[in-house]
Amino acid sequence: MKEFERKQLLERVNREGATVGVQIPETIEIQGEMIDLREFVFEIKRRDTIPAGERERVDQAKRNLRRERLERLQPIEDNEVSYEEGRRLIDDIVGIDRALNALEQLRPVDLEQESKLQNAADQKRWMSFLKKALGREGGASKRGGR
Repeated sequence: MKEFERKQLLERVNREGATVGVQIPETIEIQGEMIDLREFVFEIKRRDTIPAGERERVDQAKRNLRRERLERLQPIEDNEVSYEEGRRLIDDIVGIDRALNALEQLRPVDLEQESKLQNAADQKRWMSFLKKALGREGGASKRGGR
């Protein structure tokens, strides 16, 4: 492929908003295995949050997608494929990016657990504030009473 064609393909994949209007691929081959990517992403997104039992599965899927993205980008960067093959790879990469964006937007924590952690942190800050405030008031009233 010609240098300007390679740069054009790389620009497309790195462009801001490259995934706008792009659909998540129905299926994708990752490490020799066909994955129903669109179904997986929609199944996870329907829940709005990632349940604790699914968190590792989703994290592994994101790692695999990032690895596959790099493996598909490398031959284009190294100019090892034809322009037509590069276009096909770029379409795959943009679809992978779309899936990654959808998975990254999910709330990765259990809302109940997050609420408990937030309440504990708030209580700790409040107790710290009270100790400082009461410690100053107690010291001032002792000196003022003499």
